[in-house]
Amino acid sequence: MRAVTGLSMLVLGVGGIGHALVSGVDGGIGRVDPFKDMKNRPESGLGTNILLVGTDGRDRITPVERRKYRLGGAPCHCTDTIMLVHVSEDQERASVVSLPRDTHVTLPAHTDMTTGQPHGTHPVKLNAAYAEGGPSLTVRTVERLTKLKVDHYLEIDFTSFMKTVDALGGVRICTARPMKDTYTGLNLPAGTHELDGGEALQYVRSRHVDGAADLGRMERQQRFMAALIQQATHSGVLLNPVKFRQVSQAMLHSVRADRAFGTDQLLALGGAMRDFTPASSEFTSVPVRNSSHPIRGIGSTVQWDSVKAGALFKALREDKPLSPPGSAGKRRGAPKVLVDVPPSQVRVEVYNGTGIDGLGARVDSGLRATGFVTSGRPRNGDQRNLRRTVVMYDPRWDRSARSLAAALPGSELRPVKKQGPTLRVLAGTDFTRVTPVRAEALLAGRGAFRTTTGDEAVCP
Repeated sequence: MRAVTGLSMLVLGVGGIGHALVSGVDGGIGRVDPFKDMKNRPESGLGTNILLVGTDGRDRITPVERRKYRLGGAPCHCTDTIMLVHVSEDQERASVVSLPRDTHVTLPAHTDMTTGQPHGTHPVKLNAAYAEGGPSLTVRTVERLTKLKVDHYLEIDFTSFMKTVDALGGVRICTARPMKDTYTGLNLPAGTHELDGGEALQYVRSRHVDGAADLGRMERQQRFMAALIQQATHSGVLLNPVKFRQVSQAMLHSVRADRAFGTDQLLALGGAMRDFTPASSEFTSVPVRNSSHPIRGIGSTVQWDSVKAGALFKALREDKPLSPPGSAGKRRGAPKVLVDVPPSQVRVEVYNGTGIDGLGARVDSGLRATGFVTSGRPRNGDQRNLRRTVVMYDPRWDRSARSLAAALPGSELRPVKKQGPTLRVLAGTDFTRVTPVRAEALLAGRGAFRTTTGDEAVCP
């Protein structure tokens, strides 16, 4: 999750800043050699593949930060998050694929980086590859999984993440419902928030805010990356040499990268991506067949859907977009009201609670047009002088009710025990129109790879 700041290197390396400035920044990068002695690697495809790795390094975290942001405990010397970023050959698109850290993998034969002991092939979770063999074994494992050749490697820790966000002036995040995680200390009410570095770290680390666990956390990481791109491209930092240097130095304080990722690469990528926006990016996660597959001695692991995952990485090798045609820029004119439950998952029956002819039909068609699953057969209610529109719901479906109420501003929420999953709308004389809404969730996505473009992930 700290690896999201790695993408800012692609965004911040603007050619107009000049070779001298970027050369000075380049000198601060810690260097690793993840490709040393690697054999039988996949063939290079079109475009550039960058492996972003977020570690739990916390050596430079202050005691105050440890307490405030719940960063106590010893680091596990492993990767919390692994993402593949594919920059297209024409450098007009970045495809970001999250790889679940609990993915069930078989490590190739290697020497343990910590103990020096040789290991044969054995099963582990993906994040253990870094603990046993560092960047080199991580790259080898990812390449074997994806059949993609990794061109560059970037590694970020807690400190770099927080300082980068602070140097950018914070990042804007929206949430349709309150988010609270006692493990990380995250406590956000519903609404729009400007997160500083520490708060942003809580946001991307949290995995106990809903039942989606690590998959939900990956979604928030992707949402944050889109917001980071928006902040970097809209704040003027790319065109301000002084601000650029401040942000870059903050980030590079604890970044490690392969030796080939230097000044020329920053300039080439940055110059081509000068007009990069959230709409230029697309996000997805590896298709999963089983998110809780038990393995003796390892625990619960994530199993990929081998067929769908193979098709996804084949598309990246061939430099094809993952989003359906015409997806980029869809947010223009899209609904600005965020809801927790997608309208497509909410069933509704509409009743006319007034003497106004055709009111029920107008409400029904308006809700159906914004995505709610209506019966299409509005009825007259028992009450015909209702002034305020009412949403009746079973308390077990309260989240769906709030999504429906958001589309009917000013409506009254009325719980009815044992009503069941279908919600009822009693239209009152206060009804004027249905407000279009859109779901906050990214995991559903669109197309074969359930992809979301960055412009859909940022705040309305």
